[in-house]
Amino acid sequence: MEQGAGDVPVIYLYDIKRRYVQGETPLIILDGAKLALWAGQSVALVAPSGSGKSTLLHIAGLLESPDEGEVYVAGAPTSQLSDAERTQIRRTDIGFVYQSHRLLPEFTALENVMLPQMIRGLKKSETVKRSTEILSYLGLGERVRHRPAELSGGEQQRVAIARAVANAPRALLADEPTGNLDPVTAEHVFHALTQLVKATKVAMLIATHNMELAGRMDRRVSLVDGKIVELE
Repeated sequence: MEQGAGDVPVIYLYDIKRRYVQGETPLIILDGAKLALWAGQSVALVAPSGSGKSTLLHIAGLLESPDEGEVYVAGAPTSQLSDAERTQIRRTDIGFVYQSHRLLPEFTALENVMLPQMIRGLKKSETVKRSTEILSYLGLGERVRHRPAELSGGEQQRVAIARAVANAPRALLADEPTGNLDPVTAEHVFHALTQLVKATKVAMLIATHNMELAGRMDRRVSLVDGKIVELE
């Protein structure tokens, strides 16, 4: 698990196994995968399509349960938690960014970022202030009143990032967040993500095919035969 003695990873996947059945044939996706995500560290998950990247992210984010193994969040096991308890951890400790921004089209950028905070129970005045600050930090201070259809692809994805970190999560999980973007826009979004890691000390795991961007992250890992392998 490495890192400093006494440190506890934000998320620790221990001996994760996950399989599906196609017809009568078991399809092994994860087979003893182990991965520690540390505060303030960016990790690129680079592997071919169909290798299990999304499954790993879903399990790390408590959206899916492994068949065997344990997911620890801040040192605490999660396998015996109720659905409500898992939902609470996702709401407060884990942020998600997807390839598609998944913004609500009827709401402004500001309102999209406010929503997860209001669901958490924060006062509206507090959510307005915090959401405005995050969007401004990501270079969208002049776009807070615009709806998604009025924003560029890169701006939409930066709003999605702002929404993902609105509740100050411990971990940020991103599934091909620049996959739909041109190289210049992808660079802006990647810069926004790395800025946030440094500023907030969040642990970030990004599944990506972009080797150039992956090469600039703190660590690179891959999935080989269902196991996590550290790359140089």
